[in-house]
Amino acid sequence: MTMIRTERSQAGSADTLKARYLAVLANIDSAARRSGRTGKDILLVAVSKYTGLDQIRELVQLGHRDFGENHVQALTQRAAALDEFFTRTKALPVLKTAAGDAQAPIRWHMIGRLQRNKARRAVELCRLIHSVDNARVAEDVQIAANKLGKTTDVLLQVNTSGEETKTGIAPAAVMHMLDMLETMINVRVRGLMTMAPHTSTDPAAARLTFIRLRELFEEARRIGAGGEHFNILSMGMSDDYEVAIQEGANLVRIGSAIFGPPTHTPDESEESDSDE
Repeated sequence: MTMIRTERSQAGSADTLKARYLAVLANIDSAARRSGRTGKDILLVAVSKYTGLDQIRELVQLGHRDFGENHVQALTQRAAALDEFFTRTKALPVLKTAAGDAQAPIRWHMIGRLQRNKARRAVELCRLIHSVDNARVAEDVQIAANKLGKTTDVLLQVNTSGEETKTGIAPAAVMHMLDMLETMINVRVRGLMTMAPHTSTDPAAARLTFIRLRELFEEARRIGAGGEHFNILSMGMSDDYEVAIQEGANLVRIGSAIFGPPTHTPDESEESDSDE
């Protein structure tokens, strides 16, 4: 009887947030080593849109710092609540930048489509905006960043899967768009991002989508497009991140593999989802 209870307890503990997070880190490291790198070369953005504040706090206390949200409204609310929590409890010291500036314990990433009236808030809050997919969005970010007197890092979203339901510019337009972004003083393009077709039963089916983006990324770097800061290749989510890393990704966006089934429903009045 005791043995049965112990076995059940151990099985249950394997599905904790900590266990899932550590398993994802191990998988990232394994996939990175197969491409001649290590897990330290890969930035993991935890997609938190379907989870609650308690799980985000727990992950921060495990040492994680980068979180992605699809909706500016939700990001604003969560950032305020979590900043207040960490300030009140002094649960964690603030982060320090290379220049010694203090930052909040969480680095936020905007991974969803950006509405025009939300650009300023995204620029204020986010370390990186992943979803610049047309000139209008880029101009909105430039205007907001200019008014705030800062430089905003962005990724250019590319539709390499060819799916009509996916946002992103066409691969043929990437170099032209990079040239345009380089003229924007307050926008710094850091790299490219794509999403593969949903292929949970066969992650390898996403490989061609990732190969195409890697080729575009390498071509851009070869000709100097994007400048010296152009160094992020973002691709891969919960179902296919290991394949993406094998094909060169150095940033992955992972939600359900860490947080488990959804426990939070985003506000449907916000901008449409484009991740996880």
